[in-house]
Amino acid sequence: MAYDERVANRIREALANQPLVEEKTLFQGLAFMVDDKMCICVRNDVLLCRIGPDEYEAALEIIGVEPMIHNGKSMKGYVFVSPEGYASREAFESWVAKCLGFNKLAKSSKKKK
Repeated sequence: MAYDERVANRIREALANQPLVEEKTLFQGLAFMVDDKMCICVRNDVLLCRIGPDEYEAALEIIGVEPMIHNGKSMKGYVFVSPEGYASREAFESWVAKCLGFNKLAKSSKKKK
């Protein structure tokens, strides 16, 4: 698992007021689960943002944003954001806000016992 600890700390600070946050190793990085749902992840210094399908197309127009491709298929609702895409404080906070906004609508994949 390789991730930039400085970026992870920025995410921790941004999510500090969320009631239920858990960190897990996912996607070859560190994922932040909010309310048992993957919200945002850092792999190396790249963010994996779960923003939902409604924000997806517009996000791809932003500099530093790439689609998440899994098994040759574009995963609508998930984007990779390179450091140039979240360089400013405003941009970083905007990505976290998009992730938290969709997190309220997302379904949990947590298995029930």
